[in-house]
Amino acid sequence: MALSHSSSINDRINVLRTRWGNYVSDGSFEHFIEFTVAVNSLAEFFSRMRLPGLIRLSEALENQALTRLGTPGSHPLGAQGVSLLQDRLNALLEAVAASRLPLAERRSEDRTDDVPDVEWIKPRSVWLIVAPEMQEMAGLLRKQFDFFGFQTLEMHWDGHQPASDTPLAVLFIPAPGSSSAVEHLCIARIRKQCVASQLIYLGAHPAVESIVALMRSGIDLTIPREEDSSRVLNCVLDLVQHYEPEKFRVLVVEDSRVAVTMIQRTLSENGIDSHAIRDPGMLLDVIESYRPDLILMDMYMPRFNGIEATRVLRQMSAYTSLPIVYLSGESDVGMQVEALRLGGDQFLIKPFNPVLLAAVVKTKIERFRETQRSTHLDGLTALLNHTAAKSQLKMMTSRLTANKTLSVVMIDIDHFKLVNDTYGHPVGDQVIRGLAWLLKGRLRASDMIGRYGGEEFLIALPDVSPEKARLVIDRIRQDFSSLPHAHPKGALFSSFSAGIASYPDFDSAQSLTEAADNALLEAKRLGRNRVVKAISR
Repeated sequence: MALSHSSSINDRINVLRTRWGNYVSDGSFEHFIEFTVAVNSLAEFFSRMRLPGLIRLSEALENQALTRLGTPGSHPLGAQGVSLLQDRLNALLEAVAASRLPLAERRSEDRTDDVPDVEWIKPRSVWLIVAPEMQEMAGLLRKQFDFFGFQTLEMHWDGHQPASDTPLAVLFIPAPGSSSAVEHLCIARIRKQCVASQLIYLGAHPAVESIVALMRSGIDLTIPREEDSSRVLNCVLDLVQHYEPEKFRVLVVEDSRVAVTMIQRTLSENGIDSHAIRDPGMLLDVIESYRPDLILMDMYMPRFNGIEATRVLRQMSAYTSLPIVYLSGESDVGMQVEALRLGGDQFLIKPFNPVLLAAVVKTKIERFRETQRSTHLDGLTALLNHTAAKSQLKMMTSRLTANKTLSVVMIDIDHFKLVNDTYGHPVGDQVIRGLAWLLKGRLRASDMIGRYGGEEFLIALPDVSPEKARLVIDRIRQDFSSLPHAHPKGALFSSFSAGIASYPDFDSAQSLTEAADNALLEAKRLGRNRVVKAISR
């Protein structure tokens, strides 16, 4: 992960160093705000990259900075405050350097020969720290990890870990009912060695005290023993993914030019796009065209006030959940409560603290988008559902230019009705989940994967020729055919057929989907368990 995004990391680290150096030089409040914003940006980047240890360190630095933000009169900080922040910053920078080197060395060895130029299959190291009594469970997990392209290393609780490897995840599997000081020391030692790795504890006692003790030792996630291994596999597969969310969009409804300038400057420094209007009468038209994630609403404006504008929006089903944050000099608590009761989400007083404003905006938008996202996901696989997949493909094709390529794949599990009729729907669901996991583990974060319906999947691969797409999908097909799906009488094996169509041979989302579906039907006519490429008209 770190290597393919090294330039992004380097850019953020350089900005962080520069802004801290600027503050140490002159001690101005403005430079301290810029430094705090840079720390926040780095923390968000590590969050997208699923690097929990680095998230903790960057958030610790951010919290220390926020507690010392104060007002312009509280700067420059004293020598003790500067020294504490410098120590936190040094710890973060050292951890970033330590976590990147092993990944860079290993990545050069992991490139595949048959799919040049694109790192489709991304082997990752997973450590299993296993109690002797749990060898059988560990063996089953290792088989699953192997099928999904991970490299596993099994060790005892009291064993030594290789210093040359930085694993993606470390899974601790203790004996039932055990929770000793030795285990906590082992966890703490690995946490210190593997700063950027995800530490997962399987078999945690469902008590607050026990889970807090594990978290203090360094565990990121605890999973009850009664939950099946699919939860563990899902957690590790999620780590392979990173995401680059669309830029946050904020509509500023404010009649003061000075206030608009200050607000937009704050949002821009935090990587947030904004659009401002002075007349609230334009609100509905602008919302329709700009599609904001949040509205910053002034309370008092010409013609009507912010509360009245909010009440209008709340009567429209499309905007009932759109976050609205009031910005006003109004200090009357009764008025603030009334504003919130009539549809607002939060009330900030002018003059506003720029760091607080950015934090409120980001938090509200993240929760809003998460709520929106939950309506777009398939409940069984956590992939995009039918409607969301079609919408995403349409958006991807609308952005294509003449020199770009996009390959679309339709996949259908072979003889799936027979699986349901013979083994029951729970086993059929397991087969569907197995293919979903395999696709998530083998494709890039930039690829679109959706459950199109039943046992069908829709995939979009940006910047990929049909020949390369066929190599990738055919490898996944081979792996899926060798993946065992457990059932009460043993294990069954399944297969899938696939059709591929590419832009610019087909120039719209509909034509790409139809061509890929026709190629899929041809694959079935030819005997199934194969990949067929559509021929352009």
